[in-house]
Amino acid sequence: MRRLLASILGILLGANGLWMLGAPFHWYAHIPGVTETGPANAHLIRDVGCAFLVTALALLWFAVSPMRAWPAVLAGGAFLLLHATVHVWDTVAGREHAHRLLAEIPTVILPALVTLWLGWPPRPAPKME
Repeated sequence: MRRLLASILGILLGANGLWMLGAPFHWYAHIPGVTETGPANAHLIRDVGCAFLVTALALLWFAVSPMRAWPAVLAGGAFLLLHATVHVWDTVAGREHAHRLLAEIPTVILPALVTLWLGWPPRPAPKME
């Protein structure tokens, strides 16, 4: 189940990252709410796209080799959590509307939490005496 979830999330985040890298202005115009955050900056969109792509690759690696890839997934999850925190903070500070944050729960907040859960370090095996 965890490998399947990592695969699905990796594919979705990878598609988003590639879209941001390959067509930043198209991405900007077609993601709901993004145009309300200010003018498009292709360089910034591509930078963030790189972070999404690295996170996606870590998740896809996890789908193949969970015991080796969990640190990479944890790092990618940290990026996603910080990204989600910026969205929450913008709402708390009054720069975004609360309804926008509610709409971002499945696309911004939930992926961060799931990725962190997937990447959380495994418990060490109990010692046999």
